Amino acid sequence: MSIIKSLSVGDGDMFYIKHGSSNFTIIDCCLTNDNKSTIASEIKTERKEKSITRFISTHPDEDHIQQLDYLDDEIGILNFYCVKNKAIKDKITPGFTRYSNLRDSDKAFFLSKGCSRKWMNQSGAGDNGVDHGCAGINILWPDTDNEHFKAELQKAAEGTAFNNISCIVKYSLEGGVTAVWMGDLETDFMDTIVDDVVLSKTHILFAPHHGRKSGRIPQKWITAMDPDIIVMGEANANNSDYAAYPGRNKIRQNSAWDITFECEGGKVHCYSSNPNYSVDFLDDEGASTFDNYIGTLNIGSA
Repeated sequence: MSIIKSLSVGDGDMFYIKHGSSNFTIIDCCLTNDNKSTIASEIKTERKEKSITRFISTHPDEDHIQQLDYLDDEIGILNFYCVKNKAIKDKITPGFTRYSNLRDSDKAFFLSKGCSRKWMNQSGAGDNGVDHGCAGINILWPDTDNEHFKAELQKAAEGTAFNNISCIVKYSLEGGVTAVWMGDLETDFMDTIVDDVVLSKTHILFAPHHGRKSGRIPQKWITAMDPDIIVMGEANANNSDYAAYPGRNKIRQNSAWDITFECEGGKVHCYSSNPNYSVDFLDDEGASTFDNYIGTLNIGSA
């Protein structure tokens, strides 16, 4: 069993995966003075019995690295995963300073399409003879040889744009759920690389760019992934793309607040921190591990 949690952090992204193995994964960081103590405390508690903690940064926009310095000070990031880049910014925040320091340190592991690493997507014993198991995380993008991606890297190096150096992260639980994150990839760029990314059946898809119209996913990718649930982020009403993906089941984070997915073989039990939130597309199996159960997604054997 594993737990995927999508934290309600406003106009930004932050997730964690509590794996069934000895792994714990954090994806992005968007902390404020109001939530930072609570979220850091939760992460410390949830990862307490795990041997390996990794932090995946999809890209260095502020709403994905906000107060990364605080998180690092609290938990001590030893494994920092990001796309290899030379991003700079005119406005230097403590979060970006810490991002740059981690990116340029020996704690960094650079993500690219098909990359592999022990315990990220490979099992095996370490130097101490301990096998921490596999996290089931694979990287579907970027292709570092792709000319369009190289052009986006150059924009980041010039400090003009950062969204389209986002990686695409896939998490798979053996015999169970598959989930995909796309950072803040923008529609125009996705259209450009639409034939360069191989996607397959996905049960939970986290919509890029917080569910904004500017991050609408190409239909070819939606067809390939055939997502059972699309999580729409907390874009404001003027920018949100709630009309996108007709006929697809959606959970809207700005209404659901924190969303917890309890993943086991063939099933995902779903919970919302909003006691008044509900959906009509999930099965009622009476799960009660967490508060405010909203239903179960039955996916069969993956």
